[in-house]
Amino acid sequence: MKKIVLIGGGGHCKSVIDVIEQEGRFEIAGIVDSPSLLGSDVLGYSVIGNDFDLDSLAKKYQYALITVGQIKSSSPRRKLFDLAMKAGFKLPNIISPKAYVSKHSSIKNGVVIMHGAIINSRTTIDDNCIINSMALIEHDCEISKHCHISTNAIINGGVRINSGCFIGSGSTTKESIVIKENSFIKAGSVVL
Repeated sequence: MKKIVLIGGGGHCKSVIDVIEQEGRFEIAGIVDSPSLLGSDVLGYSVIGNDFDLDSLAKKYQYALITVGQIKSSSPRRKLFDLAMKAGFKLPNIISPKAYVSKHSSIKNGVVIMHGAIINSRTTIDDNCIINSMALIEHDCEISKHCHISTNAIINGGVRINSGCFIGSGSTTKESIVIKENSFIKAGSVVL
């Protein structure tokens, strides 16, 4: 089984570990986190390095995934994604077997699609996005890089979400709108 390094060991990492274990395509080699956590573990997986170790880890392991969450800003995930790419890692998609992704959609690099999410036809999800548990992304949507579509959010048909956005839990968008770059949509919002 292919081995993968997880970059970030907080709460989002724990959820992603569960999806990786369910999907069964990768074996988790270890976690990259802060130097003070070296040797500790997250759900039984060891912290094996920090951000400064990415170059050396990329020589040993081919795959990595950004497992830092995203709420207020996409900057930490962007930075880590760029560092991982520069180090030479491949960033695969991780898709829960309990999610539905239309064969007519397009999913780019380093995207995580959590349990119960639905991605409908002719939707594009660009690099390094989180599509969280129970999110619904309808037909003909475009989700740009470094976005987090949070739990139970509903993105109606034809919506374009520009890069770096956070769409809070339980939010609903009107169809065919554009959400500007780095927008922060609070939980439970209705976006018209």
